[in-house]
Amino acid sequence: MNRNAPLVFHSSGRTGFSNAVDGNPRRVGARKLAKEIQVRFASSDSPVHTAEGVVHAKPGDAIITGTSGEHWRVSSAHFPSKYEPVPPTRCGDPGTYRSKRYRILALPMEQPFEVILADGVSRLSGRPGDWLVDYGDGSLGIVSPAIFATTYEIVD
Repeated sequence: MNRNAPLVFHSSGRTGFSNAVDGNPRRVGARKLAKEIQVRFASSDSPVHTAEGVVHAKPGDAIITGTSGEHWRVSSAHFPSKYEPVPPTRCGDPGTYRSKRYRILALPMEQPFEVILADGVSRLSGRPGDWLVDYGDGSLGIVSPAIFATTYEIVD
């Protein structure tokens, strides 16, 4: 085992929190804050360049621009449970959406790490200080400390 190699976490694609995060005594429970973001929907397979790596969007996936200009992808299967349109935007149309206040688990990381998304292709890279976030829907993500502080509230 290479001590310099980053830890690697795999999104399962299955509902429920992962043992890797839920079973860690350092993890915290947090809740997403209601924030307005801009959304467009992929019309074809396309890369989404995030601060943590390239994520592959499929047609219908939401490509989100956050309040700090950061980008991420949310699959079409998970988007409706995480975001709601802000009028006059209608559900499924590009425009302004608000994040719903759902619970996540988060683990502050002390060493480099990677997350392989459920598509098996997209790979994110995290640094010490970043948060490994478990969304409870089989997906994992990486959130920088600055974005975490303005996007989530720790509840337990």
